[in-house]
Amino acid sequence: MSGLSTSANPIPLHRLARWLLAVPVLMLLAYLVLMDNGAISQTGTFLHELMHDGRHLLGVPCH
Repeated sequence: MSGLSTSANPIPLHRLARWLLAVPVLMLLAYLVLMDNGAISQTGTFLHELMHDGRHLLGVPCH
C-alpha cells in the first residue's frame, strides 16, 4: 500500500480558545446548579436556594 499517507489538520487557535473557555465555564455552571449546597456561598445557602427549583426540574435530589 505505497502512496497512502495521512496528515493531521491543525485546529485553528481561535476555535480551540473558544472551547478552552467554554468547557470550564460550563463545568462551573453544572457544579453550581447540581452540586453546591452553600459550600462556596458566603451568604450560607444563597446559591442552593437560588438554584432550588432548577434542581428539582432536572431531577437532582437536594433534600
